[in-house]
Amino acid sequence: MASSRKSKPSLKAASPAAKRIGLALSGGLDSVVLLDTVCKAVKANSNDPTEIWVFHIHHGLQKPADQWLEFCEKLAKKYQVNFDFRLLHFADHSQGNIEARARAERYDALTDLCIEHGIEDLLLAHHQNDQAETVLLQLLRGSGVAGLSGMPLHRANPTQGGPITLWRPLLNQSRAELEVYAKEHKLKWVEDPSNQNTRYRRNAIRKDIIPRLEKIQPGAIVNLARSATLLAQSQVLLDRLAKQDGKGIFQSDKLKLAPLLALAKTDQPAANNVMRYWLKLNDLAMPSQERLESWWKDLKAVKLDSNLEWQHDEASIYLWRSILQIAHCKAGRWVFQDVPVRSKSLGLPADWVNAAQEQGLIEERLRQGAEKLQIKPNSPRKTLKNLFQESDTPPWERQASLLYINNQLVGVAGVGTSYPHLVSSGKRVLPSWEWL
Repeated sequence: MASSRKSKPSLKAASPAAKRIGLALSGGLDSVVLLDTVCKAVKANSNDPTEIWVFHIHHGLQKPADQWLEFCEKLAKKYQVNFDFRLLHFADHSQGNIEARARAERYDALTDLCIEHGIEDLLLAHHQNDQAETVLLQLLRGSGVAGLSGMPLHRANPTQGGPITLWRPLLNQSRAELEVYAKEHKLKWVEDPSNQNTRYRRNAIRKDIIPRLEKIQPGAIVNLARSATLLAQSQVLLDRLAKQDGKGIFQSDKLKLAPLLALAKTDQPAANNVMRYWLKLNDLAMPSQERLESWWKDLKAVKLDSNLEWQHDEASIYLWRSILQIAHCKAGRWVFQDVPVRSKSLGLPADWVNAAQEQGLIEERLRQGAEKLQIKPNSPRKTLKNLFQESDTPPWERQASLLYINNQLVGVAGVGTSYPHLVSSGKRVLPSWEWL
């Protein structure tokens, strides 16, 4: 049994210095300990202006989920911190991996809450046992160095609302240490009955595999977590190598096919590393070895002027004009930005736009095929097909959103605004397409 001194979680190693932080609270032992230690750390420093927000995600997958929500809300009141929550709905529990779906939805909901409340730092209660379980899960999946690196102490998570950093202050604390701390401070928490169901892989590893490994090799949990740290360091070196090998291959966020194939011909592992690093830069999951080998088979067989398309991690990967590029499945919207009155920049008459908006005469339409637009002075109206060709717009981006005001085509996403509709004086606005 760990001593009380050792069992106290330390926030010094990974605590963000922020005026407002978020904390994910499930109501379980781990997150309750995290909440207690964070609140005490802030309270102990009278000069610390940190404002704490507690976020709970209600999955609706368990019968007592409503009780957990109520428990977390009461706990937030007890600690006198801000509280908010999100409800998630899984209509069909049979589709896909429910664990993976719930985890992805939870992170999305937490991100939305952070954006809504202006929070840049989010604390998560993962601990050393979670790290060991993650390493074993990734090992069983046949993951490479990136997957076996497990969960980092902190990681930047870029979003449309600004960067959000995920922090795991308890990652070097074992669950046994957290239990000692919780009992010492008489903390109360809820138990999720699904954690006992070994039908789920992580639970099976937690209940069956980890205890056996600890009997075979005392300290197995600590050792697995240590291996994750060492592998994470190795991944840093692999990323550095990918940058060096990728010189002449990387073109902004794209890959040139010819030099990539040349590298693969002389050093396939290096080419694999470049490909994985490119996916990482584009926030995509690592592909399985089978999928990566399938991609290479396609690339080595295709002609340089041919096109390819792959679906991966809710995104499309295209080969077009001998360049590999990624198109994320994203939604967007038209927004109107005010043009300063003293500016010489052109814009649409604000009164005209406002009147059309009041009458419901501003709408977004899909391309039909015969539309024409004049985007420059002293130039004729051209078909969108010609405009797309002139701007080298790839085929998958040519089904662009069209902006109509009073049944007149005013703007095309990625192309521009109708020049005849623009004015240079008075109150004016400029439409732009914004990805969500």
